[in-house]
Amino acid sequence: MSDTEEDHDGQKTKAVFSTLVADGDWLYVKGEYKKALSSYTAALAVKPDDKTCCVSRSKCYLKLGQSESALKDAEASLKKDKSFSEGVYQKAEALYYMGEFEFALVLYHRGHKLRPQIQGFRLGIQKAQEAIEKSLSPSSVKLKIKGDLSLLQKDERAQPIAAIQHLTTKKQPQSQKIPKSEKTTKQLLGEFYTDKKYLETLLKDEDLVKGKTKGGEQLHDVIQGCLTYLDSCTEFWTEETPSGARGDKERKLRQEDGGKPRRGAPSEPAQFLLKRLEDIDAELTSGNAEGSLKKAEDVMKIVRGWSEKEVPNRKEVLGSLHSCIGNAFIDLGDTDRALEHHRKDLELAEQCELPDAMSRALDNIGRVYAQAGDFIQAIEFWEKKIPLARGGLEKTWLFHEIGWCYLELNLYEEARDYGKRSVGAAEEIADEKWQINANVLVAQSECNY
Repeated sequence: MSDTEEDHDGQKTKAVFSTLVADGDWLYVKGEYKKALSSYTAALAVKPDDKTCCVSRSKCYLKLGQSESALKDAEASLKKDKSFSEGVYQKAEALYYMGEFEFALVLYHRGHKLRPQIQGFRLGIQKAQEAIEKSLSPSSVKLKIKGDLSLLQKDERAQPIAAIQHLTTKKQPQSQKIPKSEKTTKQLLGEFYTDKKYLETLLKDEDLVKGKTKGGEQLHDVIQGCLTYLDSCTEFWTEETPSGARGDKERKLRQEDGGKPRRGAPSEPAQFLLKRLEDIDAELTSGNAEGSLKKAEDVMKIVRGWSEKEVPNRKEVLGSLHSCIGNAFIDLGDTDRALEHHRKDLELAEQCELPDAMSRALDNIGRVYAQAGDFIQAIEFWEKKIPLARGGLEKTWLFHEIGWCYLELNLYEEARDYGKRSVGAAEEIADEKWQINANVLVAQSECNY
């Protein structure tokens, strides 16, 4: 094979790789994570050592709730360059969503030292520290959330959990930790009690805890992390298991109601809603739109039975549930019912004067219209969202989507203008991938203008 042929093949391979990555990026932004995952996998088959593509696929895995696969790809991106900041951040994110908060914290700190100007590392340190503190609190549960709650990037679908943040902003007085006897602890932990005692014994071995694992972690930290987790489980099971008069009372109430849950709001509605909304989001993320819809409708019935006194931001919660139901109908292909629920979400958001919820509803309504091919309506609602858009990435995406709609309507001048606005927003956040996407839109518009 001649040098010219080799160069040609190399250029062809590079072009195929770039196309696959661009497709993956576009699908990711559109919220089609499974398809994006396939594109990134195909790209890595062409160029296995591309660290940026490994990070992109890792993000997809996180969106799909596959944290362990996300961790493997993040580690792969760091094989040749341990100081690759995107890889460090992604590994920290994967560990965080796996519930390994202590290890995630170490990596967030490492990344902050490498790139102190990146806000994500500072936010990561904060959320990891908060998670560790909550795991030590007797009234908390370590939750593994399936969706991506990253503060750096916009999740194209509404974050249902955001609707109940106001319930948790008011600091609740912490209950005193009730000392438990060894007998109680043994009953709660069962077969894990022996493991707990063994770990406590290991922790007393000063020479042992100074050692490190093959992965480089301090044995002291590993052992202490396991003990902390077991303590958290003990506290959780203590609160979940009624005892004494309280247990008798609750059992009696359940018997009176025929075993059905009471209509009144639970003592901690925020925790109840967090768990339910996480389940709803997890079902939708995993592709089970019907399961997500059923769970959302069930929770809707429960919340409608609560009073404003029990849940002060009841309308906000209902709006979020309408958003979840609307997203489920989008996946099921029922655009009419999807629009119905997203419009109800917008109506409640306007009543409560909630800019974030209004932005979410406008985004979803525009998405439904665009999916249905009604680009004029999509533009109308997305343009209303512009003043509410936060962050460079969201603006970049929004301008690009509006420009794309104008392009579909053969309104090339407007398409070009929005494409340029998307380029400007992408340059502000130094996002090279979105700069390429936006410039392609500009070029397509000018070719037809």
